Amino acid sequence: MNWAEIIVQALKDWDTSLIAYVPDISIDQVTRLIDDDPFFHLVSATREEEAIGIAVGAYAVGRNAAVFMQSSGFGNTLNAVASLCIPYRTPIPMFINMRGGPGEFNIAQVAMGRTTKPILDLLGLVHFTFDDDHRMGEILDGALKLCHAGRQPVALCLTRMLHGGKVA
Repeated sequence: MNWAEIIVQALKDWDTSLIAYVPDISIDQVTRLIDDDPFFHLVSATREEEAIGIAVGAYAVGRNAAVFMQSSGFGNTLNAVASLCIPYRTPIPMFINMRGGPGEFNIAQVAMGRTTKPILDLLGLVHFTFDDDHRMGEILDGALKLCHAGRQPVALCLTRMLHGGKVA
């Protein structure tokens, strides 16, 4: 299995059937697979905090949900994560396409790419970074278990090295 298939399988294994996302060329490799699978309900959001709200709403009615976004959009989620997900103990896996690293062509992506992990640390949220798919299934399974057992969001940071280097 490639990295995108590993993510899809992990989501299925954890009965995470609602996926909210803001479109992005790199996470499109995952969302295309999800869109083709009748197990999932894929919801395109206009902004990242909207995707968080959709996922929290799904969880409130008993459906596991995940969110996919870019690191540049992660900044848009801060109020929703800090004032909704964390205090109300909502287990939302956040798959974050990390921008601003080696090979980035858009200088506007660098600041949030560089500060996403420190912000996650300040919020007290566990995060894992994937540069390749070695042991990815095992780490994802553990991260999703931690997310649900601790009833807290968990960030899964996907780097350019993982998804083939596309940053546009």
